Amino acid sequence: MVENGHASADEAELALYTWVLEHQRVDAPAAAAGLGLSPEQTEAALARLREAGLIQRAACDPAWERAVAPEAAAGPRIAALEARIREQQLQVARIRADAERFSSAYRHRAGSADGLEVIPTLPEVRTLLTRMSGQCREEVLASQPGGGSRVPEAMEEALLRDRVLLERGVQLRTLYHHTARFHGPSQAYVAAASALGGQYRTSHELFGRIIVFDRETAFLPTADGSWGAVVIREAHTVAYLCRLFDQTWEAATPFSNAADDGLAKVSGELDRTILRLLAAGLKDEAVARRLGMALRTTRRHIADIMDQLDAESRFQAGAAAARQGLLEEPAAPAAPPCGANP
Repeated sequence: MVENGHASADEAELALYTWVLEHQRVDAPAAAAGLGLSPEQTEAALARLREAGLIQRAACDPAWERAVAPEAAAGPRIAALEARIREQQLQVARIRADAERFSSAYRHRAGSADGLEVIPTLPEVRTLLTRMSGQCREEVLASQPGGGSRVPEAMEEALLRDRVLLERGVQLRTLYHHTARFHGPSQAYVAAASALGGQYRTSHELFGRIIVFDRETAFLPTADGSWGAVVIREAHTVAYLCRLFDQTWEAATPFSNAADDGLAKVSGELDRTILRLLAAGLKDEAVARRLGMALRTTRRHIADIMDQLDAESRFQAGAAAARQGLLEEPAAPAAPPCGANP
């Protein structure tokens, strides 16, 4: 019996089902009185029980309704759902087959001859990246310029994807600009992914954005600055890109917090890189792009350097630095003699 005449819909259904099961008949007024339900509650609960198949008319006497075992009531409904799921799975298979029939024509139109494919939109790029991540067997190489500008939400999504790869035993190596070491979300992401086995290094200059799966398929940005991508599967080109990555990786620095490295050391490395680029005649925008820095931040660094060198132009700053030997890398500390304590 429902206390005080108050019952949720679920409570009313269960109480009414139990009452019908005990009395072997459906008698709404008697059930309402016995359970303390209102007529409206009783009729609503009875309708829901009939819809769920928990109360059915007896085959031997259509005038008699009875409570049915839950498993028997659920069986036909589950079977109907499973049939719809199978039909949907068949539809998915047919859609994929149809898409595959037209894929060669699309790749040819999009400029994908000889292992080259242009993916024009970001949703298509994400879809293909997700599929390639799921199929990846051994290794992912990634160069991510401007890592310090990525938003925390993007880093969280990246960590979820990388976790799945790393837990499958896939090797993951990623290059960032040095500026990422000053970026809190990047530091947190690298710390979490490194604990799972990911490897991360940084460099002042990177050759550009690239993702390579199993040294077989490479994703490059399109030249028009859109969110599309160029997908390269031609073996010789992919091998060349992988060698470029490996050379940059060997010269890069293991990812670390800039404060741990010493801000003065990091700042000195950055200034030397900027001076080399200025000496080469690069514009501010090109310097910012090469370093993965905001243009305003780059110009502030350049202004400070010009003040220190008493230079009136960027080229003069680079030339003055060259004369003063400021472009040279600091010498590595000498190795201790054999047997000496480190």
